[in-house]
Parts: sequence; structure tokens; C-alpha cells
Amino acid sequence: MQTIVIADPETDFLEWAVNQLATPLTRVLIATRSDNAYKLYCAEGADLLIADTHLQPMNGMELLAKVRQHDSNAMVVLTSAFGTTQSVIESMKLGAFDFIRKEALPFNLKVVVDTALRQQAELRAATTFQPQLTVEQHQDSLVGKSEAIQQVFKMVGRVAASDAPIMITGESGTGKELVARALHHYSRRSGKYFVAINCAAIPETLLESELFGHEKGAFTGAIATRVGRFEQSDGGTLFLDEIGEMALAVQGKMLRVLQEGEFSRVGGSATLRTDVRIVAATNKNLEEQMALKLFREDLFYRLNVVRIHLPPLRQRLEDVRLLAEYFLARIAAQKRLPRLRLSEETVRVLESYPWPGNVRELENTIQRAAVLATTDVLLPKDIPMGAPNGNDGRGTSVSVSVSPSGQPEATGGSEGAVQSAIDLLFAAAAGDSELQLLPWLEREFTIAAMKQTRGNQLKAAKLLGVTRATLRKRIERFGITRQLRIQ
Repeated sequence: MQTIVIADPETDFLEWAVNQLATPLTRVLIATRSDNAYKLYCAEGADLLIADTHLQPMNGMELLAKVRQHDSNAMVVLTSAFGTTQSVIESMKLGAFDFIRKEALPFNLKVVVDTALRQQAELRAATTFQPQLTVEQHQDSLVGKSEAIQQVFKMVGRVAASDAPIMITGESGTGKELVARALHHYSRRSGKYFVAINCAAIPETLLESELFGHEKGAFTGAIATRVGRFEQSDGGTLFLDEIGEMALAVQGKMLRVLQEGEFSRVGGSATLRTDVRIVAATNKNLEEQMALKLFREDLFYRLNVVRIHLPPLRQRLEDVRLLAEYFLARIAAQKRLPRLRLSEETVRVLESYPWPGNVRELENTIQRAAVLATTDVLLPKDIPMGAPNGNDGRGTSVSVSVSPSGQPEATGGSEGAVQSAIDLLFAAAAGDSELQLLPWLEREFTIAAMKQTRGNQLKAAKLLGVTRATLRKRIERFGITRQLRIQ
């Protein structure tokens, strides 16, 4: 038997709601005052509270806050005849399960209540793993128990003490910079600077100056002498990410530094010396780049003294749980919040997804789930990612991120439901300063359309209401086909 408490100053509404929700397996208790509703909720151990925002002596927001303070996993739905965008955002910020305008109640109440009760049952039945990691145990953020990642750790241990150049290879998002930092941390150079530079992020015309510095007046805009990265990292470690993007002209100067330990600033004649350990990384096949004459063979062999390859996350799925726990622990430590936990089913969902974006995608997924979480246990529906093969869709980005209550699954064209979804999207954006809402929506809807049509671009374009040319531009811009690995 599940118990619902409904608090509303209008007795006619209470009578209607009881008729809508009461069943042989669902008991509905009513109150016209917020203090009585709170007592009922606590005394009965209710599964769900539905409260109007205009209650006395506490208003609905205050009642929500008090109930959530009593039970951090409480399911609370707020209703209002005059719901503003601000009230929707504030209610979600306080942990409401959903906010429904009263004009939409005839369409949405039963759907939202069924979803909330189902989630509460899942939450109470969920078995949670005891965390195995702490932030303090993994200061370098190198986490994993798989044989593949253990081999990486062993290689780091073997070569950290030497000054030999290191080449780190692996797909984007596998954690190449973390390995570079670990090499520095465990080396004799750990007391000096670790300097990282992304060769792909700096225009070719500026990369040489960035690396080697320049003299005043060396080129237009050089109003003062500038120290380059090699001088900054003298005695320490210089990490060159995306080395495969380095222009051939700069590669020649790099080779001289590696051979002689000498260089000159742009526009300067003085020869400077530096003692730097080079750690380079790339997600490209440099052997192929050499064959195409895009990467110098002599520089490759200078850099490729020791190679460390990072396997993609899909090849070490047994590490997913440990990584997710680590990210949750770090979020809790950084924001000084209670630590969220994972249900057993959530871990299975995480481990069944191929993670095309590797560890970076997992980290972003956990961060977004933590931002949107309304309980202290993350369930599968809380995970905003693409659905794994065979998944029923509860973990898709669109359904979870649009409405934590799952309501978009049953919008049915209802104007109120659409407005509710829009309000929840704005609430999510307000809670995540890094979320760029419109670009994210464009990407997620394009991915969903491609999945829905099994990669048929013509059908996907029709589904989205755009031309095929527009869809192709989006696919190219977001790298969607590569990410989905559509067969």
C-alpha cells in the first residue's frame, strides 16, 4: 500500500484529486493546512506529497523545504494556479520532483504521480554499493582496477624517474594529461613546474611564440619581450598535447631543443638553454602522419622513446564504477555536499554503455547527474546519457534532462506539459553554469533523431523539420555519426 498526502486550501480540488488517485493499492490523505500536511506526511511515512504553493501557515515552498529537510529523498510535487518561471525554478532548486500548473492537472497529474510513486519504490528498493575510493587515495585521479589500466600504472612507475621523452597515445578523453601529470608528480622534477600546452588550440602563427617566446618588436603586436613555455618549465615537465597538430616549421625547432637543449626566442639571436622533460600526447596515428609527410620522422623517433597507450573506456568497463564513485566523491568534496551513491541497477546501466567520449564523457555525465539529482541515490533515470543497446530509454539524455520526473515520455502534445518541460530545461541550465542550452538541445535532438531512424539521414532530417543539408552540417559539426557508431 502506497500513501499520498495532498495539501490544498480548496476542498473541491481535494475531492477531485482523491477521486483521481485513490485505488485499492493507493491511500490518499488530505489536509487544507500545511502544518497538518507535514504532520500527516511524517506520521504516515508517506510516499508522495502534493502541495499547493498558496498554503498557510507555511506556503508550499516552505513546506517543501521542511519535508526535504526531514527526508532528503522525499517526493514532493508542487501545484499552483499562478506558477511563474521563478517559482518553477525555485521549487526545483529546493528539490521538488515536479511543478504542475493547475490548468494542466487534468492532463498530467496521474502521469506525474505514477512516475513519482514508481521512482520512490525503486529508490527504497535500490541496493547501493559502498564506495571503495576516496579523493585522498587518488590525488592523481588515476583510477582503475582493470588489467589494461594497471599496465599503464606500472609503466608510469617504471619511467617516471627517468628524463626520457614520453609519447602518450589514446583516443580523446581517455585521460592523457592525467598520465602526464602523474609522470611529473612521481619524478625528480616534481618540485618544479608542470606546464601543459594544447598544440591544436593555438594558431600556427602563434605556436612558435607560445613555445619559445619572442623579443619585443619581433612581429606586429609584440610590444614586450615574452617568456615561452620552454623557459617557464625549465627544470620541470612540458606536456605537449595534440602534438600531431604541430606545424612542420615548428617541428624543426622542436627537434633542435630535443637534440641540443637549445633554442632562440622569435626575433632574437641569443641562444637559450633549457632542461625540460618532454611528454607528448596525440590521438592521431603519427606513423600515418609521417607517411603523408605531415609529421617529421626524426622528431617522431625523438619523442617516441617510451610509448604509453591509454585504452578506451569501452575496453575497461570494469573501471566505470570506480571512476563514477571517484567523480561523485570529488564533487562532494569540492562543493562540500553530502556524497551521492549509486544503485546497483545504475552501475549496470553505466557499465553497459560504450562511452564513445571515454572518461571525459563519464565525468561530464556524473557531474550533470549530480546537478540534477533530487535524492541521495542515483537511479538509472538520473543518468543523462545515450541509451545503451537494449535499454528501455530511461537513461537517455533527452528524457532525463528534460524532466527528472520522466514526464516528457507522456507529453501527448499537451501545451502544459511542453511548458513544464521548457521550465525544467531552464531550471537545469540555471543549475549548471557550463550548460549551453541551445547548442546542447540541437546536438541532443540530432542524436535522438539519428538513433530513432537508425542513421537514415533523410528520415532524421524530416523528423527534425530541417533539410538534409542542414542535418549533414550538424552531423559534421558535432561528430555525431562517429560518436553513435551507427551500423
